[in-house]
Amino acid sequence: MRKPLIFLVLIAIAVVATVLVADPDPDRLRALRDGVADWQAAHPVALPAGFFALYVAVTALSLPLAVWLTLLGAALLGFWKGLVLISFASSLGALLAFLVARYLMRDWVRGRLGPRLSKIERGVARDGEFFLFSLRLIPVVPFFVINLAFGLTRMKAWRYYLVSQVGMLPGTAVYVAAGAQLGTLDSLSGIVSPGVLGAFAALAVFPWIARAALRFWARKRAYRGLERPVKFDRNLIVIGAGAAGLVASYVAAQARAKVTLVQDGPMGGDCLNFGCVPSKALIASARAAGAARGSQALGVKAEVSVDWPRVTKRISEVIAQIEPNDSVERYEGLGVEVIEGHARLEDPWTVRVGDQRLTARGIVLATGAAPVIPPIEGIGSVEPLTSDTLWDALAALPAPPARMVILGGGPIGCEIAQALVRLGAGVTLIEAAERLLIREDVEASDAIAAALRADGVDLRLGAKAIRFGRDDGKWLELEDGTKIGFDMLLVAVGRKARLEGFGLEELGIPTGRVIETNDYLETLMPNIYAAGDAAGPRQLTNAAGHQGWIAAANALAAPFWRFKAHGAPIPHAVFTSPELARVGMTAAEAEAEGVAHEVTTYPLGDLDRALAEGAGEGLVRVVTAKGSDKILGVTVLGAHAAEVLAEFVLAMRHGLGLGKILATPHVYPSWSEAAKNAAGRWRQAHVNPRTLRIAERFMTRRRG
Repeated sequence: MRKPLIFLVLIAIAVVATVLVADPDPDRLRALRDGVADWQAAHPVALPAGFFALYVAVTALSLPLAVWLTLLGAALLGFWKGLVLISFASSLGALLAFLVARYLMRDWVRGRLGPRLSKIERGVARDGEFFLFSLRLIPVVPFFVINLAFGLTRMKAWRYYLVSQVGMLPGTAVYVAAGAQLGTLDSLSGIVSPGVLGAFAALAVFPWIARAALRFWARKRAYRGLERPVKFDRNLIVIGAGAAGLVASYVAAQARAKVTLVQDGPMGGDCLNFGCVPSKALIASARAAGAARGSQALGVKAEVSVDWPRVTKRISEVIAQIEPNDSVERYEGLGVEVIEGHARLEDPWTVRVGDQRLTARGIVLATGAAPVIPPIEGIGSVEPLTSDTLWDALAALPAPPARMVILGGGPIGCEIAQALVRLGAGVTLIEAAERLLIREDVEASDAIAAALRADGVDLRLGAKAIRFGRDDGKWLELEDGTKIGFDMLLVAVGRKARLEGFGLEELGIPTGRVIETNDYLETLMPNIYAAGDAAGPRQLTNAAGHQGWIAAANALAAPFWRFKAHGAPIPHAVFTSPELARVGMTAAEAEAEGVAHEVTTYPLGDLDRALAEGAGEGLVRVVTAKGSDKILGVTVLGAHAAEVLAEFVLAMRHGLGLGKILATPHVYPSWSEAAKNAAGRWRQAHVNPRTLRIAERFMTRRRG
């Protein structure tokens, strides 16, 4: 039904435009306008009623013609009559679309809107009618999407109508004013008259004014009943000394702001002390052992023995080498005041640390995350380890653990399992899902599973632990009745944001899995920001660092300037052998979100450098927009995957397509050529056969 109607309207617009362009005579324009006015005078009800009905229908059917109808209606009816009719017609049409979505098309709307719907549902849960009002005032989401999505929320229909009526009125008035000015034109040269130029200037300026008004209203609403200090001790207080907190503090210090960093734990946070650094040090030793065992394929025979005490000692040495970069001394040298202790918010501008009461214009919550221990029967009795406690336990052993169980097949579980097995441990990895690394590309996930099994990991997929216990030794029972004995248990099923004990509940700052923030990392209190694992959505050190500088910059520059946090592509990697690195969407995610896409796969077995090093297993898989070289996501599986991925991340960040990568000279032979060759595969698939035939005929003629 929509396509024929759109087609007819476009034909009508084209006919009118052709007439006006072909003969832009002022008398003709006046005659056309006067003819409409005479018809309206003879039929005073028909034109407004017909226009009202048409506008309601267009809005209810979610046709993208509302702006043009608004301008046309205002030109024909004038400002006041046009404003009344269009305002009520748009709100009534929006209500009809709302009701249709709610009662007749719920499944269709949910399938079509996907992630957009989830975002709107979260906004309604957080801000209620104010969220709808903000969307109506500043249409960052198309109106037809708002109408359909809100039909699936719990908002009452009468509230939806009233908020829509009020929220759309200012924007409608600006458009009606522009249309009314167009209706007064006697000639095309009148388009540059002060009235018309002023109307269209108002269209351009209105979103800025509306945004400023909304922000002012939101701040007033958030701080209702709270007294803001007249003066502040500091520009910024940062709570948490992990990646996000350290970057935020660094940014503030470089801006010559007075900044205080409150840390309740070791400087450097989880990454330095329990995560990235110690795990990669362990993996380095494991890769050396794996390379030595596999060197016979390259014509080198080697006997491998593992000095376990030296392996664990080196982990501590690596941490100690990196530690000065994150130390109290370094940050104090940069101008950051560092205070040890637990921070608690007393109000949006005040932080209590022990006996000290600190005030600041802006606050950044970078409280991090902690490992989750699942509520499985008896798990406490077997002394489970987490990534926080694993390293001391390993260092206390004279040799690699002979019987270790790892619960969880995510990045941590896969990395540690493979590393320990390569160093001589006995490891059973249990994952409840049907495959490892469930969010990654299926082929890449299966390749990691095969690699772990080849190294000696006892991999149990689709296995759920239901009970732990100990008698003569520690054991766990799986859902199928299998019992597995072990000496050491590592739980790696995920991490939970640290949200309790910071005063968030008392201030009414919403928290779920993470602290709720907007695109600028602002919490419900606009001067309080959250970054890193506490803010999500990805628990990655590089994501935390990126958010840390965004939060600090926004806190220091408010209200004059602010940056969005979600524009940059954030890559991640699993440092198994082979490595798995990814940025952006997988093909499965693009499919689930209804994004039109294409997939290009380049096998590393075709890369000369990979063959020379005996490392041809793996692939580069690029997801691009349908019919375009725009990169939506990339998965790299193989040696040096994290380094190969970097070129794609750079391209995505700066809007460069595969064509630009293909046109860039690369070192030969190198691993970076994998990116160029993948781009070449995409190009080959998009060569027009007709162009090739023409080229062939042209070359044949040139030969004579």
